[in-house]
Amino acid sequence: MPSSFTPQLKRLLSDAGCYFERQGKGDHEIWYSPITQKRFVVDGTIKSRHTANAVLKQAGLSKAF
Repeated sequence: MPSSFTPQLKRLLSDAGCYFERQGKGDHEIWYSPITQKRFVVDGTIKSRHTANAVLKQAGLSKAF
């Protein structure tokens, strides 16, 4: 199990056309998905595969973890 799913998650999001929009509170980032045309939060350290998959769902992508 990786120490954090965040780097791999960000790579998947970028490959799908999603992009970083701005810094949120603490270590959170606000990203935008052209698929759903919505903004969503990406935590700086995601340790749960369930959370990582939930972020993908918000971005309009299928599960990857």
